[in-house]
Amino acid sequence: MTPSTSRQKAETLHRLHHDGKPLLLVNAWDAASARVLEQAGASVIATTSAGMAWSLGYADGEKLPRNELIAACARICRVVRVPVTVDIERGFGRNTDEVCTLVRALIDLGVVGVNIEDGVAPETRRLLPAQALCEHVGGLRALAAQANVPLFINARTDVYLATHDQPARRFEQAMERARLFASAGADGIFVPGMDQPDEISRFARALEQPLNVYAGYPGVPAIDALAAAGVRRVSLGCGPLQSALGLLGRIAAEVFTLGRYDTMARDMLAASDLNRLFAPRVA
Repeated sequence: MTPSTSRQKAETLHRLHHDGKPLLLVNAWDAASARVLEQAGASVIATTSAGMAWSLGYADGEKLPRNELIAACARICRVVRVPVTVDIERGFGRNTDEVCTLVRALIDLGVVGVNIEDGVAPETRRLLPAQALCEHVGGLRALAAQANVPLFINARTDVYLATHDQPARRFEQAMERARLFASAGADGIFVPGMDQPDEISRFARALEQPLNVYAGYPGVPAIDALAAAGVRRVSLGCGPLQSALGLLGRIAAEVFTLGRYDTMARDMLAASDLNRLFAPRVA
């Protein structure tokens, strides 16, 4: 992908966060899911880190080798035309230089956005310090300037997912971190686990950057309600793959226990339609 094309796609990604309605991300985990979503009308393809790991035989939590992450993203970028943004968890690196090396490889593929998180310690579920993510965001901002691509950096805080001694302070702590990440150069703020409309509305009003919420589980307000609360980006994360795998389990159970294929046949896509998704397209 040429630098000018990457710049155009990055600019499109930025604009879609300020276009009068939330950017809706039904997250992809491989090339096939990315093309199905693009065909369905997705304006942006966003990856799910958990879904990508599971689909390649690894647990979530940066267990996926970096080379397999890059290869999976290369396949997605090869088959879609819309902007691509990649969830890189905590950055798949021990330091900012390693994180930037990964993202440089993704930019070279044509990726124009990343989602990067502060995270929690796996053994304690305690929130990790904010400083590391601030340093990573600053490094990525400099890298994007050097590459002449306005990379959209979506900074995620896991305050609402971590073990917390004072749950009532989660809102304030998430806001503190959001402001730190924004000062470091983040373009958007992602707060998974925040799903109460009043809190979402307060957060969105207090934040200059677009607010991203996670809608990959039951009970999250509908898109219209989230839009009214000021949300600018809605991610389904690994929810679509979880649902798809649940469907696969039901198909298998029906075959093994009833000897029938009704569930499989009900909504399956035709092989010819799937082949057309990957047919050469005129530039």
